[in-house]
Amino acid sequence: MASPRRHQGLSPRHLLADERGTVYKDAPCRVALVYPSPYRAAMSSLGYQTIYRLLNEEPDIAADRAVLPDDPAAARRVGVPLCTLERETPLGDYPILLFSVAFELELAGVIDCLELAGIPALASERPERAPIVIAGGPLTFSNPAPLAPFVDAVALGEGEQLALDTARLAREVGYDRDRLLADLGGREGYYVPARDGDSVPAIAQADTEFLPARSQIVTPHAELSSMYLTEAARGCSRGCTYCVMRRSTNGGMRIIDPETILAGIPEDAPRVGLVGAAVTDHPKIEEIVRGVVEGGREVGISSLRADKLTDELVGLLARGGYKTLTVASDGASESLRRQIERSTTEKHLIRTAELARDHGLSTVKLYMMVGLPDETDDDIDELARFIVELGKIHPRVALGVAPFVAKRNTPLDGADFAGIRVVDSRLARLRKRLRGRAVVRPTSARWAWVEYMLAQGTGRAGMALLEAHRQGGKFSDYRRAFDRLGCAPTGPVARVPSSSELVALKRNQLRQRRAKAG
Repeated sequence: MASPRRHQGLSPRHLLADERGTVYKDAPCRVALVYPSPYRAAMSSLGYQTIYRLLNEEPDIAADRAVLPDDPAAARRVGVPLCTLERETPLGDYPILLFSVAFELELAGVIDCLELAGIPALASERPERAPIVIAGGPLTFSNPAPLAPFVDAVALGEGEQLALDTARLAREVGYDRDRLLADLGGREGYYVPARDGDSVPAIAQADTEFLPARSQIVTPHAELSSMYLTEAARGCSRGCTYCVMRRSTNGGMRIIDPETILAGIPEDAPRVGLVGAAVTDHPKIEEIVRGVVEGGREVGISSLRADKLTDELVGLLARGGYKTLTVASDGASESLRRQIERSTTEKHLIRTAELARDHGLSTVKLYMMVGLPDETDDDIDELARFIVELGKIHPRVALGVAPFVAKRNTPLDGADFAGIRVVDSRLARLRKRLRGRAVVRPTSARWAWVEYMLAQGTGRAGMALLEAHRQGGKFSDYRRAFDRLGCAPTGPVARVPSSSELVALKRNQLRQRRAKAG
């Protein structure tokens, strides 16, 4: 299997030579699809690949890709403008750029891509002849407001129809910026900062017309090396209070039948990734995985739920090349998981370890969050105690630990960040109790705080990011920029109470009734 980092240092021509599915097309209207992370991440994004395919299926439109260089600073020193992969044409020569942005910290990549292309990062500073810049992607499900200084518009929600509509409208108005923004303003699913300010409209609803999303390009140089990606389901019917995919989209989960999934897999695909927010919630997941594995292919699933694992499913995963069984637990204790409406219990996690052991998988990995509302050191101690017990079932347990970051459009929108010192203290406490018993791999509390400031921020937070990035992009630069520009989490318009708040409210109401009766 090729290393996903093997591509570093390769020219675009070498990268293209190793791709299967590249589209080379001439058309009167050209669009540049820009991914503000390196090639290996871009080519593992199913949404990005799907938009690439759909736009190139339009008779009069050709879409070319551009990605963030592996080393933006080195690319800046060389002074060669950022170009598209297919045509090696500078981004500034395209009439419209469509960015796909996955998460808050990729905003720095948006700035780099624009500046490397010789395009002013701020929309307000661009000349009339500059390309129209429109963004979309997973970030739009939570809070795209920090994008506002850098774009002309944002397409909110599932991107297939929105990307097609945007490209078609831009073509119809002759790529006239003012006419296009006037047309997009007020349409469902579009955020036009010059018109809407910091008030982000609702996400567009979408139907099943474009399901399932499928890979267009397979390459050994992606994070998911040589893996063909296909959706098994879209959205999620669960109610985890921290998740932007909660009961989304269109009110729940849209299932794709096994025959459609399996029929779309190319015969020469060596590895198949089943993608979705809750793939193992598919009622026929065993049938789908069996079809992949019995075709002689390796299989990967983007989201394993511990309460959905069965002996048959884990056995099929082992046959399909799995070495590590990875599930999300999220809350450190049973009470925290109930509070955030996460259905995973210790019983499910114990069963996960047993299945991994029985089918010869080398590692059990759990994804956790620390810093949830109402969390205490006792919850961390409970987690440590449980992991020790889990290690008696399977000899190798690993924890991926991330600080909790409240996101917009969730019931926990507006919840405070626990604090860098608190998160670091609890991580140290966990490490101390698990030393030699489990591998603990945390993400940075400092960068989680930066993510939080962006996730809960407005366009001003985007301006702070620009200032910090230009100062060098260190954590101290972000801290100073947020402080200097007076950035603060704005909080939700109307936050849904957490489970613990509802319990406290009911108890208080009961006490009041008793007091009145007494």
